[in-house]
Amino acid sequence: MVFTKSMTFDAEGLGNAAVASQPLSVTTFPESDFIEKLKAHDSAAFDTLIVRFSGDIFALLYRLTENAEEAGDLTQETFLSAFRSIGKFRGEAGLKTWLFRIAINESRNRFRWWKRRRRDQTVSLDSLIGSTEMTVSETIADAGISPEDEVLRRERESALRMALLDLPVVFREAVILCDIEGLSYEETALALDVGLGTVKSRISRGREELRRRLKDF
Repeated sequence: MVFTKSMTFDAEGLGNAAVASQPLSVTTFPESDFIEKLKAHDSAAFDTLIVRFSGDIFALLYRLTENAEEAGDLTQETFLSAFRSIGKFRGEAGLKTWLFRIAINESRNRFRWWKRRRRDQTVSLDSLIGSTEMTVSETIADAGISPEDEVLRRERESALRMALLDLPVVFREAVILCDIEGLSYEETALALDVGLGTVKSRISRGREELRRRLKDF
């Protein structure tokens, strides 16, 4: 392995990165040069890739799994897979979208592994992020919100997370990528490696199912 320093992931470090990371852009340096360095397995370039995207990848995987430890493991697998397959990167999608595709594939593979062994994970709607003693829902609380409104917000947040987890996987992936991660339909299609029409259909059906499940909220 050419690089090691940044490949030691834990739930605390990735959770903090997911909460505290600010939007940055790989275009702060020439992307073509950066990609060539990645393809040459330049260790500094991969460290930069990890620093830039590990929070995004962990956040996506946490939303898909609702398990911080699982998301941390899958984040590491995502970057290891990226390291192995960077030579196949052709630039049809941006680096973030490409990494999202790898992360989703890693999540699917892990899900199939668990399913084959008939082992169900218990999902906590109040899972902690790292060692911060803070749940995901608490990280987005509005300052100055009244206790009553906070209780209602927490209930809605928990209901949404449960409803997302209950969606068929293909709908959940599409809705999370588009409506939570903010990808366009085109980027979502690239991340899922499906056609644009398929993505639009999955998002539409996923949203409709969420509306049905959350009609009381």
